[in-house]
Amino acid sequence: QVQLVESGGGLVQAGGSLRLSCTASGRTFSSYTMGWFRQAPGKQRELVAVISSGGLIRYRDSVNGRFTISRDNAKNTVSLQMNSLKSENTAVYYCAAAIQTTILTMFSSRTYDYWGQGTQVTVSS
Repeated sequence: QVQLVESGGGLVQAGGSLRLSCTASGRTFSSYTMGWFRQAPGKQRELVAVISSGGLIRYRDSVNGRFTISRDNAKNTVSLQMNSLKSENTAVYYCAAAIQTTILTMFSSRTYDYWGQGTQVTVSS
């Protein structure tokens, strides 16, 4: 069983920055694909960014160029640096880990085996 614990959420003004971190338990973190998802009230959960075990990175179009995902396998952490935040980025952000993915399945929340509890990000306009 893998436990994921997110931190770093909070309230920020539009145009500001936040850095989310997710720490995983277990010894096989480096083999997981790690993703950041978010869910706004009344909306479906959606992928924000993903980083594979081999370092392949993808972002949803609306955050590309503003958000950066990274991982530190030595510390079992994955981070999401969010810059130039907008009010529409307000959501609960979740860290997720997938044991096995392909280039196609890594974008689907159903692929992910473990989830954190979520951290609230609120961007005021």
